[in-house]
Amino acid sequence: MSFDKSTKIYVAGHTGLVGSAIHRKLLQYGYKEIITQPHGKLDLTSYKEVEKFIYSEKPNVVFLAAAKVGGIGPNNDYPADFLMNNLAIQYNVITASQKANVNRLFFMGSSCIYPKNCPQPIKEEYLLTSELEKTNQSYAIAKIAGAEMCRAFNHQFNTRYLAVMPTNLYGPNDSYNLETSHVLPALIRKIHEAKIKNMKSVEIWGTGTPKREFLHSDDLASALLHLMELDDKKFIELTNNESMPLINIGTGQDISILDLAYLLKDIINFDGDFIFDDTKPDGTFRKQLDVEKIKAYGWSSDINFKDGIKQTYDDFLNHFYSKD
Repeated sequence: MSFDKSTKIYVAGHTGLVGSAIHRKLLQYGYKEIITQPHGKLDLTSYKEVEKFIYSEKPNVVFLAAAKVGGIGPNNDYPADFLMNNLAIQYNVITASQKANVNRLFFMGSSCIYPKNCPQPIKEEYLLTSELEKTNQSYAIAKIAGAEMCRAFNHQFNTRYLAVMPTNLYGPNDSYNLETSHVLPALIRKIHEAKIKNMKSVEIWGTGTPKREFLHSDDLASALLHLMELDDKKFIELTNNESMPLINIGTGQDISILDLAYLLKDIINFDGDFIFDDTKPDGTFRKQLDVEKIKAYGWSSDINFKDGIKQTYDDFLNHFYSKD
């Protein structure tokens, strides 16, 4: 397909971390027909509502950025919720998109789909080669099912649906709820509040030794639009893989939780110490993505990690903490 600025593009989950970044980037690129719908007006777990909406709007491109997400604690405590909600959203949006002849669909997965003890860095073909990390197994299985839906639909219906596997994300509109958030936003909030309250220390789950790779949500959005605008030959090449139409998106660099904490300490100007609670789970020890595939298609990460965190901390101060 050819793209012009009037191409109709539906962003499912446009208020979240990923969806809002995609929406901003589309506006920045000059796209004028961006379709959104808040959760209060469209229940993505209802197939009847989703089908009616997509048939009515007739988008050319769909970004499926809506999902039930959370950190290691919620994933471990509420596995059925993460499994069933994500399976429902994926089934509804992907199925309705195929029936409505959507040209290109991008399904947002997660690096947690890969086995717990993968060789590093993790290549796309390592999917399903060994067991998953138990603490987020249900979420991972839901995301694997979404990727398999893309493969199966491409095979059976000749669709062009791509499963995108980003590394750990951060940026504007992240969740800072300490009960449900991921490690980086949780640390930002905990360290900031410790600073405000003049606390002497901050407790962090685990040993601090696991490493994580982080990607700014604006970088992810840049990668997605780069992929969206690929010519037909290249996009068909990406989605015509019988094994899995899968592509990693990341920086190719990681950092230990310990070093991340001290980087945040410096940015936030916190004077206290850290106490690592090794009775709490570490999760997967390391999951750095191999990003050679997306580099071969002409994209690489652009946002410096420290600069990205400074921007995210400013967003936290301006849009989250100011509400308290």
